[in-house]
Amino acid sequence: MKSEKRSYRRSLKNATLGIVAILPMMLGIVGLVGIFRAFITREMLASLFTGEAVHDTLIGTFAGMIAVGQALVSYVLGGELLGQGVSLYAVAAFILAWVTLGVVQLPLEAEVFGVRFTLLRNLLAFLFTIVTAVVSVWSAQWLM
Repeated sequence: MKSEKRSYRRSLKNATLGIVAILPMMLGIVGLVGIFRAFITREMLASLFTGEAVHDTLIGTFAGMIAVGQALVSYVLGGELLGQGVSLYAVAAFILAWVTLGVVQLPLEAEVFGVRFTLLRNLLAFLFTIVTAVVSVWSAQWLM
């Protein structure tokens, strides 16, 4: 019985520490979404994304590649983009590129893994981001 109580307390402590650790990120997400909603208008997004699958997929990929970040944040931003009328192609590509690509971290990645590996990984990730985004949207449309 005492062992179970210790295990419960340890689990509760670990869960609390985990929540405290991600709290700054969650507050950042809320702030980022607020800034996004305040400064990015529907008209601005409409001018960037045309609704054409190929164009929107490429723009979403490049936007995600430049705005590299955490997966948790990308889901919230993706939901906001969908709410603003951005196509599912663009949002899928954005989320995939946000997590798998990133021009910001290229120098560090090249230093750690080598230039050849870094360029090859990013080229393949770029191509597969586009393919995966398109196939994901087709699958979602097929299931609906």
